[in-house]
Amino acid sequence: MKTALITGGSRGIGAACVRAFSAAGYAVCFLYRQDTASAEAIARETGAHAIRCDVSNPDAVRAAMAQVAAHLPHVDVLVNNAGIARQQLFTDVSDADWQQMVDVNLSGVFYLCRAVLPGMISRRSGSIVNVSSIWGQVGASCEVAYSAVKAGVIGLTQALAKEVGPSQVRVNCVAPGVIRTDMLSAFSQTDLDALADETPLCRLGTPEDVARAVLWLAGDDASFVTGQVLGVNGGFC
Repeated sequence: MKTALITGGSRGIGAACVRAFSAAGYAVCFLYRQDTASAEAIARETGAHAIRCDVSNPDAVRAAMAQVAAHLPHVDVLVNNAGIARQQLFTDVSDADWQQMVDVNLSGVFYLCRAVLPGMISRRSGSIVNVSSIWGQVGASCEVAYSAVKAGVIGLTQALAKEVGPSQVRVNCVAPGVIRTDMLSAFSQTDLDALADETPLCRLGTPEDVARAVLWLAGDDASFVTGQVLGVNGGFC
């Protein structure tokens, strides 16, 4: 049985990934930061193992990996999904806001990749899928910090793919467009309708749309795909 470790798995895209990988027959562990009730519900629903972890803390990641080892013999697939977003003017971004954005959205990806890669390299097998954003590709007004770190995820993905490719480890990235998750909670229905109108497929994306793309990139059907950024955006931008 193949195995998967998914970060940010208690809600949104992460929860959809937990469901998709579990349904596909993977043994799954997922990390979550604070919503224990949702994490436990997803675990009961899917049979996956929920582990609390703040991915922005390297010591917490090391501790979580010790717990993962109690449930999984190794990690075949890593999905780096955990992230935060914040809409604010660039001149209003505080030092703490910036550092948190970097720590969660970019450093967290680094810490998890660093944790699983020795095993993948030694087995000469493994797949990492990082979740970036369309704003990491084209940038967004009032989301400069978020856009910057998500662009960093793309750079990390493409460089790491070249470094570990000779070890038969693949590293790819999905760049979701406007997806119906909690990150849109601050938007009015009018705003959401306008975003749907701007999308050529005339709707917003769902977490399941992204999860299906992640599952494909992680699996054998994408065995000759690495270093790529797959837009899941309905044609937006």
